Amino acid sequence: MSNHENQQVGTWCIISIASIPLVMTLGNSMLIPVLPIFESKVGITSFQSSMIITSYSLAAIFLIPVAGYLSDRFGRKMVIMPSLILAFIGGLIAGFASWKASDPFVWIIIGRVLQGIGAAGAFPIIIPLVGDLFKDDDTKTSACLGIVETSNTFGKVLSPILGALFASFLWYIPFFSISFFSLISIVLIYFFIKVPKQEEEPLPFRQFFEKTKETFKIEGKWLYIVFLVGVHLMLILFGVLFFLSDIFEKQHGLYGVTKGFVLAIPLFGLCVSSYITGKKIKGDLIKMKRVLLSGLIITSVSITFVGFFSERLILLLIVTSCLGIAVGAILPTLDAMITQGIDKEERGTVTAFYSASRFIGVAFGPPLISIVMKNYLNISYITMGAISLLLLYFVWNFINADEHAVAESG
Repeated sequence: MSNHENQQVGTWCIISIASIPLVMTLGNSMLIPVLPIFESKVGITSFQSSMIITSYSLAAIFLIPVAGYLSDRFGRKMVIMPSLILAFIGGLIAGFASWKASDPFVWIIIGRVLQGIGAAGAFPIIIPLVGDLFKDDDTKTSACLGIVETSNTFGKVLSPILGALFASFLWYIPFFSISFFSLISIVLIYFFIKVPKQEEEPLPFRQFFEKTKETFKIEGKWLYIVFLVGVHLMLILFGVLFFLSDIFEKQHGLYGVTKGFVLAIPLFGLCVSSYITGKKIKGDLIKMKRVLLSGLIITSVSITFVGFFSERLILLLIVTSCLGIAVGAILPTLDAMITQGIDKEERGTVTAFYSASRFIGVAFGPPLISIVMKNYLNISYITMGAISLLLLYFVWNFINADEHAVAESG
């Protein structure tokens, strides 16, 4: 990397990059602790309130691959900026509808869909952007991706506290606050991120499509496993958060900011674990595989006991904190695997598919738990534990940490 490119990746550049996952996480997770309030204020069911989270994620799932392609073709910043503006507008629509409309649910969903479209064009582009900025420096890349995931998870820690705090003044303020945070990110990205100019002309779509198809054909065996782990972890995480938000009020009498702080305890473990892992893996694929294996074992054990400990608050917090630590360790590892294992030309598109897979988990976690938590809670969590073990088997057998990249199993 040239000195010029080194200078571009300054402290404010990294802060600007980290602001995007922070804003996008606040945009979704901040609403989880206040969903019970929305239910009473808007007059909706638990399933309908879960759709406030799901509508955001569903919009993102379908548009993320498009954003990935556009970022490979026209540049990362050209896609990120309009996306953040859409997230800003979506927050205003949901906020004003909640404030002024007598029956705001449909408008809230419309605002959330716009925010989801914004999320599709912003958050997934971060991983390839980091790869572009640090070129072939795997150590700096994995360290920066660790900061990105830490920002993401720090957003999850702040979310329940901020969401509950804002809603304690007026229940619809969380929607407006999303627009405010998006605006801060827009300013930071505009002034502080200088993306290296593309040295080569982007490939025509047909050629690009064939190359991406070839990448999945060659690297598919390990890539699909990484995608599946991403889906599974996000489904568990957002399903458990939705469950905790509900049960803290109904069984443990925790409300408002107090509930927000208690909900932040397992997420704090997630945040710290993510930061430490990003620092430690340093582009070492053998370490990455070990982190994946140990993380999936802890996930499998801890998720199994969540339902059994639901009435005992301290045990519930211990087991969900273990779960948070495991998930926090795995996420930056998956990011680094993809960034190092995929060529720059297809990196935007491949990471977009990976981000879309994560959003599938985010989308279906809350409604799934809202359906099963009355009658099938323990069975559901045991099933999630069993799926974690199945993924452990796939990682063990099909992700080989040898030579220069994540290789196919021979």
